[in-house]
Amino acid sequence: MVDASLLIAVVVLLATGAASLWTGRPAGAWVFDVHAVAGVSTLVLLAWKLRRVRHRLRPGALDATRLVSVSLAIAAGGALATGIWWVFGGSLDLGPWGLLNLHIGLGLVVPVLLVIHLRSRFALPRRETVDARRTTLRYAVVLGAGALAWRAQATVNDLLDTAGAKRRFTGSRETGSNDGNRFPVTSWVADDPDPVDRSAWVLTVGGAVADERSFAYGELAPDRVQRALLDCTSGWYSEHDWRGVRVGALLDAADPDAEASWVQFESVTGYRWSLPIEEASDALLATHVDGQRLSHGHGAPLRLVAPGRRGFQWVKWVETVRVTRRRDPGEWIAIFVSGIDG
Repeated sequence: MVDASLLIAVVVLLATGAASLWTGRPAGAWVFDVHAVAGVSTLVLLAWKLRRVRHRLRPGALDATRLVSVSLAIAAGGALATGIWWVFGGSLDLGPWGLLNLHIGLGLVVPVLLVIHLRSRFALPRRETVDARRTTLRYAVVLGAGALAWRAQATVNDLLDTAGAKRRFTGSRETGSNDGNRFPVTSWVADDPDPVDRSAWVLTVGGAVADERSFAYGELAPDRVQRALLDCTSGWYSEHDWRGVRVGALLDAADPDAEASWVQFESVTGYRWSLPIEEASDALLATHVDGQRLSHGHGAPLRLVAPGRRGFQWVKWVETVRVTRRRDPGEWIAIFVSGIDG
């Protein structure tokens, strides 16, 4: 029963962890709460499991299968520990990475080891061995303990005034707000282009439009200031006044087809991401932040500002705006291979 419970918990953690990377609006806060409660519940289940199998972990009893099990326990414990340490305001400098990145990395290792482990160890509980009332009670205790622990950490963080008390519902902590370009410079996977020459750069607006348009940098007239919060999956957020060109104005100039449904923003690196056309029309292509011209590291000459979206969806170094009738499935691959030279 413990094995089945751990499998369910890991599936919930993976699902909510993946969803959290896309969730940037307060309405999605429940995803982070479920992830946290599942994490604490998994800690209880893991302790329960280790208590039952500790006699198999003596050095002389270890074989290849049990070594995988030990590795799984270490990875799972590491993922849970780094998550808990992050919640309480902890940090870790790993060069371009941080504590939250380590947490995500360990979390991705767990299912790989779990699949290997379950191939030799997993067995579904037999109906005749399951006491429904006792099982329900155990699940209620585990989930209740997880929920109480999650609520207790918020109280402890508030009382101690830790860095964890100041995080957003996504877990991100504020840094560099209202200070121009002086907020963290991060890039997705391998994106690291040379500075873009504004005098040679051209923005193209095309795809499913009646009139494809091109704009040199000097032809763009930043006419809108928008307050928006950038929430990065690296674990920080920053709020600024962004100035630039409303995407809707560019679309109006190109005259999208009546059946157009998506707008794709593509970087000079090949990175690209799409927004529904209604949302894209109200988005901004920023040239300035807090009155300063956008720096190269933050996506100059143009960066997409998409309120309510996580940072990796705010495409940097935009050079193409493409209107489409259907979303491009290839962008799910492009975001992992963009910037990698052939």
